[in-house]
Amino acid sequence: MPFHFDRRPSLVAYLTCGDPDLRTTREVALAAIAAGAEILELGVPFSDPVADGPVIQRASERALRNGISLEQVLGLAKDIRKTTDAGLIVFSYLNPIMRMGLQRFAEEAASAGVDGALVTDLPVEESDEYLRVMRKQNLATVFLAAPTSTDQRLKRIAETSTGFIYAISRTGITGARKDLTDDAQQLVKRLRKFTDLPIAVGFGISSAEQFNAVGKFADAAVVGSAIVHTIEQNPGKEPQAVAEWIKQVVGFRSSAVSP
Repeated sequence: MPFHFDRRPSLVAYLTCGDPDLRTTREVALAAIAAGAEILELGVPFSDPVADGPVIQRASERALRNGISLEQVLGLAKDIRKTTDAGLIVFSYLNPIMRMGLQRFAEEAASAGVDGALVTDLPVEESDEYLRVMRKQNLATVFLAAPTSTDQRLKRIAETSTGFIYAISRTGITGARKDLTDDAQQLVKRLRKFTDLPIAVGFGISSAEQFNAVGKFADAAVVGSAIVHTIEQNPGKEPQAVAEWIKQVVGFRSSAVSP
């Protein structure tokens, strides 16, 4: 089932679970939703986060030092689900999921009330078993689409994705950027030839201006490094700092989506 984004652009907020600790992640998650985030990406810390820039790498290192595992992330999701209907996506590299086992992961994710998953380093061409197991549990499968992808590959990503599609605004790693490239808008335009699913644009969004710019051509904006950086810079007041940052960004949201 596709996600229903009630505002344009909707905010998809990424958190590295367990940074600085699980209790704080829960508080930040609920504060982010209250401030205007429609979907949370619950990041599973990983020792070799090759798609991530230094901000999220540091967050993963801190979380791993706390011993945070995929099991604990799913437990956190279950706890968050008790108090909110916001979208919950497990954001992970493939290794932690394979260590748990695909079947067990899907079953426990569904039991926790998670809506789906995004596995950053799982190519759509090698996802058949993953898709079979996830669909059996009615879990969304979100895939990344890059500006460098061929139309043939974008078509396959569009046909395979459920929930929404995550369009990468540029090549490279995650991290805040001063400017959004035209690549993002062109990528969304290309994807639209193949799908009516909501499209979320991420990698580099770090200001209200960029957030609103995305809303002119996509359904949602994914913000990760800017939120993780806010957590890093505000020890002891992480939830309040993140809520304030989100309110500033979504407060100038360009328009509501008509029902």
